[in-house]
Amino acid sequence: MTVRTRIAPSPTGDPHVGTAYVALFNMAFAHSQGGEFLLRIEDTDQARSTPESEKAILDALHWLGLEWDEGPDNGGPKGPYRQSERSDIYRAHADQLLDSGHAFRCFCSSERLDELRLKQMEEKQPVGYDGHCQSLSKDEVATRVADKESHVVRMQVPREGQCTFNDMLRGEISIDWSQVDLQVLLKADGMPTYHLANVVDDHLMEISHVIRGEEWINSAPKHILLYQYFGWELPVFCHLPLLRNVDKSKLSKRKNPTSILFYQRMGYLPEALLNYLGRMGWSMPDEREKFTLAEMLEVFDIQRVSLGGPVFDVEKLSWLNGMWIREELSDEQLADRLQDWALNRDALMAFIPFAKQRMETLSDIAPLGSYLVSGMLPITADQLISAGIEEDLLMEVLQFSLWRLEAVQNWQRDSIFEALKRVADAMGIKLKPFLAPLFIAIAGNSASISVMDSMNLLGADMSRARLRHAIDVLGGIGKKKLKKMEKAYQAIG
Repeated sequence: MTVRTRIAPSPTGDPHVGTAYVALFNMAFAHSQGGEFLLRIEDTDQARSTPESEKAILDALHWLGLEWDEGPDNGGPKGPYRQSERSDIYRAHADQLLDSGHAFRCFCSSERLDELRLKQMEEKQPVGYDGHCQSLSKDEVATRVADKESHVVRMQVPREGQCTFNDMLRGEISIDWSQVDLQVLLKADGMPTYHLANVVDDHLMEISHVIRGEEWINSAPKHILLYQYFGWELPVFCHLPLLRNVDKSKLSKRKNPTSILFYQRMGYLPEALLNYLGRMGWSMPDEREKFTLAEMLEVFDIQRVSLGGPVFDVEKLSWLNGMWIREELSDEQLADRLQDWALNRDALMAFIPFAKQRMETLSDIAPLGSYLVSGMLPITADQLISAGIEEDLLMEVLQFSLWRLEAVQNWQRDSIFEALKRVADAMGIKLKPFLAPLFIAIAGNSASISVMDSMNLLGADMSRARLRHAIDVLGGIGKKKLKKMEKAYQAIG
């Protein structure tokens, strides 16, 4: 049997370091077994999936040095490698489950499901579908389908006993079937959910080992059941430990930048970032901290993965990155990297039209553009407060702007302007004073070029990171206050 592993990112946002971490371990295991590693795009969420996000994910993984044998950009014998191009395959498999009685059509409205969920929470019962449509007769189902009544397809799940399976790292795992929901497999729009598409694709693409994050452990019974319903051989499951913040909470952008593009924009070397991800729960046999991808692949053993919850510490990453700069790059190589990173002609050409209007000598370019090639700016709370917004409102202006900008997918000046103006209008603040603290957060002062132009040049990841930094400079937001702010944000639409 040829060992085949995969990574299956969803193109619904920025490329996540967690995606790179799982991709690295999938690639390393496949190569250690003389096997193959593939990438597929899980874009069944049509409302949130974008071509821009897909491109960013592929570019970021390539930048890190991760390569796959098959995928949407290089093809292969098991394609297509985008789930949106495989919808007929999923519908055929859903029909197979319906015909065999392993799935049923559910006509429950979203209102009924919301009421059910609310009642279950009020009565402190497990939240999940109650099987309301399981007992519908074949004739009633046929009539409602003929009338084109909106419905989903759900899988049948045992209500008693346990699902027991083996994990490469964790050994035997048992989960009560009573904890497993009657999962939707096919949505009302005919698109599959993750669970159906994932299992069908893994089987048809001959994935032998499913190596993924531990957050999927509770979904394993659904997937195992689908393999059994179809009469397919199970793959080997391996659930990697989740990346953690320094405080051991799940890695999140509130406490740590999570986008690969942020680290690229900050000036981290791809070799150093990949080296650091390789140390997340795994170690070289000789315990050395600095190693190349090739060195890792040469000695990789997945049994060396520790389940202790690897901590993603940016300070430790920076220390390792410094080692790479000093020990691996000659002066000439460092100069080349600097030019490729931010001092390239494309970056200069993007900024020059703005800088030119303010320049009297060539040396003016440095102070005018320094914030564009900086990381987190050394701003102070006094600077932000002096921008003129009342202190009580200042944190809301920054946090509401951040939330709105996190929803912007097409990162262009006009989209940024529209997003910020909507927040300003909703808060009843004129645009000029509303933008004043954003100038400080983004550029370090109020004398820079338009803050929208600055954000466009910096990119989404760095812009959002600087807004989070400004919020931290003001003291941050506690959980209680954050919940209160979330309600206020929802109230203004």
